[in-house]
Amino acid sequence: MSRAQEPSRRTVLTAAVVAAVASGAVPAAAATAKASGADADDPAQVPARPIDYHAWTTYRDWRLGAAEGVRAVSGLRPGVEIGTAAGRTDYTDPHTGTTAGWEYATWTSPVHRLAVPATEVVASWNAHTPDGTWLQVELRGTYSDGTDTPWYVMGRWASGDQDIKRTSVDGQKDGRSTIWTDTFAVDDASTGLRLASYRLRLTLYRRPDTRLTPTVWRLGAMGSDIPDRFTVPASTAGFAGELGVPRYSQEIHKGQYPEYDNGGEAWCSPTSSQMIVEYWGGRLTAEQLSWVDPSYADPQVDHAARSTYDYQYQGCGNWPFNAAYAATFKGLQGVVTRLASLTELETLIAAGIPAITSQSFLKTELTGAGYGTSGHLMTVIGFTADGDVIAGDPASADDAAVRRVYLRREFENIWLRTKRYNASGKVVSGTGGVCYLYFPAQPNPRQRKALQAVGVC
Repeated sequence: MSRAQEPSRRTVLTAAVVAAVASGAVPAAAATAKASGADADDPAQVPARPIDYHAWTTYRDWRLGAAEGVRAVSGLRPGVEIGTAAGRTDYTDPHTGTTAGWEYATWTSPVHRLAVPATEVVASWNAHTPDGTWLQVELRGTYSDGTDTPWYVMGRWASGDQDIKRTSVDGQKDGRSTIWTDTFAVDDASTGLRLASYRLRLTLYRRPDTRLTPTVWRLGAMGSDIPDRFTVPASTAGFAGELGVPRYSQEIHKGQYPEYDNGGEAWCSPTSSQMIVEYWGGRLTAEQLSWVDPSYADPQVDHAARSTYDYQYQGCGNWPFNAAYAATFKGLQGVVTRLASLTELETLIAAGIPAITSQSFLKTELTGAGYGTSGHLMTVIGFTADGDVIAGDPASADDAAVRRVYLRREFENIWLRTKRYNASGKVVSGTGGVCYLYFPAQPNPRQRKALQAVGVC
């Protein structure tokens, strides 16, 4: 479990239309049309998917952006890096009080017009930041009434913590929208105000008078807009199978490293991330793990916690920081998005792609969990013949107990809803289908088809 879902982790969106996405990875829009009775062959009758993930990843993408001091680089993983720095600036780290000078360069994306104007947007990125470098991601949007947001900082990030302390930025608002840790949210969706389009801006930093540079391979954002609801329609099981994902417990780390939120229930996100990273073959070296107390089991989980820790949020549950951590492993990329249904998850699992889902629930709402939570991440690694969810749940007493089977109907509701009642009877938020997806930098055709079916490319 992660830190409690305070306003900084609030979600104002609901799960998207629950629709049948066949295990052969048919487009989500067609499945939505099937569920609603519309003609899937008639574009006019197919409702727009209420989740829009868009990314810049190709050499052409990087050449289309506005560059000040950056250059596009080609190859198997095209990206941007510092060419000739655009200038110098000082940065005072709010978590250490240290002021240092940095050279910088910027890249600003073209405007992306959202397929469905959004009430929430979450950015994510994949990058390499060698020692002596870091990056900042910002978002500026245009509202549906034609006015603009300010430039909002979505994260200041480095894979290590020796140069700056990785951080979100609190206190960002314009009276109409607010940044809640890692999420842009319209303050009052009932007014009809939406974000119609946005640009993302990268600022790359390096120590002055060096040739060091960050390299960014993927920059994207997920926007969505679904009306609030407490329940979602039931989906129909369509795939059975299980992936061989490693199993790690967060609970065996309880009390470890208070400076990274003390292990145990606070480490669900990095523990889940490490499971999926290792499923794809990502391994940490003895040198990388040398700082961990040698008496601790599964030291790679401690490392993942340190590598995802947000010094402002004071926890390891920053969604983009987890995706960025996964992408530090060779040959991997990671995104934060939303899925519309369990059938979309089936599409991914059938292609060999597990997912990390975010949900909150009472103890009585998820049979067999044995706990309740205001916010928790777990892996989904398969489905039984009856369609129930096979999870790698890190909220387990030990590694051997991590594999769980949860009832399909219960799981899909707690994951996809955006409103729920807490133990006191108060209405609080749900995540509306948020998930992390980690997958190969060069997906095979089947994997690519499945990712495209859920809106990720």
